[in-house]
Amino acid sequence: MYEQACTTILVGKKASVDGSTMIARNDDTFMPITPQKFIVHPAVHGRHETLTSGKNGFTAPLPADGYRYQAVPNIEVAEKGVFEENGFNEKNVGVSATESVYGNEHTLTFDPFVPNGLAEDSLPTMVTPFIDSARGGVEYLGQLIAKYGSPEGNGVLFNDKDDVWYMEIVTGHHWVAQRIPDDAYAVAANQVAIQWVDFDDPDNFMWSDGIQEFVEEHHLNPDKEGFNFRHIFGTDNEKDRHYNTPRVWYGQRYFNPEIEQDPQSSELPFICHAAKKISVADVEFVLGSHYNETKYDPFLNTPEAKKFRPISMNRTQNSHVMQIRNDVPEEQSAIMWMTFGVPAFAPYLPFHANVTETDPSFANTPLKHDMKSAYWLYRTLSMIVESHYADFVQDDIDYLKECRIELGQFVAETDKQAAKLSGEELTAFLTEQDKVMVAKMRDKAQALIGQLVTKGLTLSKLTYNVDINL
Repeated sequence: MYEQACTTILVGKKASVDGSTMIARNDDTFMPITPQKFIVHPAVHGRHETLTSGKNGFTAPLPADGYRYQAVPNIEVAEKGVFEENGFNEKNVGVSATESVYGNEHTLTFDPFVPNGLAEDSLPTMVTPFIDSARGGVEYLGQLIAKYGSPEGNGVLFNDKDDVWYMEIVTGHHWVAQRIPDDAYAVAANQVAIQWVDFDDPDNFMWSDGIQEFVEEHHLNPDKEGFNFRHIFGTDNEKDRHYNTPRVWYGQRYFNPEIEQDPQSSELPFICHAAKKISVADVEFVLGSHYNETKYDPFLNTPEAKKFRPISMNRTQNSHVMQIRNDVPEEQSAIMWMTFGVPAFAPYLPFHANVTETDPSFANTPLKHDMKSAYWLYRTLSMIVESHYADFVQDDIDYLKECRIELGQFVAETDKQAAKLSGEELTAFLTEQDKVMVAKMRDKAQALIGQLVTKGLTLSKLTYNVDINL
């Protein structure tokens, strides 16, 4: 199994600037190019199908009935697996899966991974269409892990209009999930994140059957008291301190600049309280960050510039912020802000959950480069900006600011018009509005690409100043 190295952010509704719940993640794959598409699966009734993974042989019957849901799968299913990754279902329940996490050898000795168990490539397909709430998602997935086992460590994000849950599966059958407090946020980065578990608080914690007995029987708790899930099941090694903990540090540094911490600390807190209310733009910034304004930025010429793995990477295939708002009618409240480009350089487009299909430029990604599909368009833009970073970055910053303004206006105007509609008429309206938005953003991206290519032609090293008459 390849490592799927992602970064996760979770925000409770009282921690956000507008009362939204948010779950967000960079979907990072093993290679820089793993083309994806964005589609909507229709609801199903009376189905008789079996899901079989081409990655590890996992096999399970799919329930007869399932909700309509969004998905962002690979286009090379046979070679790379399905990996539907993220989306809302028609009940406004968001799922993002997965944040790869790694259990330690002590716990895996006594509960090893199940080779043909439920892995990331099949998990969203097995869960997203069948749940009615964030908490229900944890319960449903927990039942699947008990039945089929897990072949790998996975962190899974759930949200609905009230709750945000983060679930970490760390061995073949054991897991813990924690509800993010309404006034809190959390950042996770490929390392077991959940800390102290309160087994007397089932409203805010869930766990696998027998996990306490498992830990006690095999003498796995290194602490003198309490149940620290990270200490018991997680890793704490050199790779963590260069690859994982610095990303958590930077996210917390952005949300809490007043707190000084060591980027290589293994004790960075999981549950945090930000210095100010958190917006979608704040979450997008962190997902697109590369240690900006620190000595660790890889675009700087400092000894520490490439010491740590940044959050935004060229192998981020999609980055998303799944927002459920509580200040608009429920039928229009869920929006997935998503980019197929490198999140440091490409805009996040707002896609409503209550739609029946996506624009063809997102739904039909070809394997080879073209300028019509969103995946290749925004990755082209990202590559061009990075190729002359010092010369192009301000143009890109200005472009992204303009995009945020225009897209904010799009959402506000769509909200006003949508409030007058309901049922199928509303769904059709939101579906068409998203397509209009995609077209406008496509034109804007193509215009910037043209501008940068033109500017880039003046930056060639194959130039020499000569007499005007020569």
